[in-house]
Amino acid sequence: MPTVAEKRATFKRLHESGLFVMPNPWDVGSARYLQGLGFKALATTSAGFAWTRGFGDGGVPRDMMLAHIAELSAAADVPMNADFEGGYADAPEGVAESVRLCVATGVSGLSIEDYTGNKDDPLYAFDLAVARVKAARAAIDKAGGDVVLTGRSEGLIRNRPDLGEAIRRLKAYSAAGADCLYAPGITTREQIKAVVEAVAPKPVNVLMGGPSELTVRDLEGLGVRRISVGGALARAAWGGVMRTAKLIAEAGSFKGFADAAPGAEITKAFK
Repeated sequence: MPTVAEKRATFKRLHESGLFVMPNPWDVGSARYLQGLGFKALATTSAGFAWTRGFGDGGVPRDMMLAHIAELSAAADVPMNADFEGGYADAPEGVAESVRLCVATGVSGLSIEDYTGNKDDPLYAFDLAVARVKAARAAIDKAGGDVVLTGRSEGLIRNRPDLGEAIRRLKAYSAAGADCLYAPGITTREQIKAVVEAVAPKPVNVLMGGPSELTVRDLEGLGVRRISVGGALARAAWGGVMRTAKLIAEAGSFKGFADAAPGAEITKAFK
């Protein structure tokens, strides 16, 4: 098992050139399975984990999330990035304290987003959003500076579909110390190219959370450095459970089990 320092160094190197896919497990089993497929890094999913605890996305308390991040970071031989939502605070000082605690979990990277949690006023004011990223950067630097910080602009998936504003924020987060930039919701070649060019030479993460004609090779050609899938794998798993359970409950049919993975194959993945 690599040390925390070794995994962090590996994660930094992954962002320097080329493209890597960073899928999002939601528990130890899914983390170990994905690692076994050869992925070079993994990332937590706030939504995927929340559903395992009976919460909606965004409903997990900070201490529970920190324990989850620590568990997955320790379980994986590859770097683990934390979906750390908004840093569990509004004020920069609170974000800094949360980031300090997150760094202590042994994670290799973490993201801070600008979503307020209020659907009617979804984005932090520009200056406050930038100050929050600066606070996260300072907290990481104080702890040793070896955790990758991702700045997230959430407007495109929070009913504020203004790509120009998203780019303005990403550029400001870059200047504030973010190592990687991320705007969930960019899906077209034109959008992705615009973001990559705007924040260059900083690396860009692209979310592939649904069916798309774009491939990994396409995204590499557009200059993307990192791909994540958010809660999509967890949703795929839930999709199988929901379809099968509804067949039993509503039709008395067990035909949904036809697509289930063999137990022996699952067990083999953990040996």
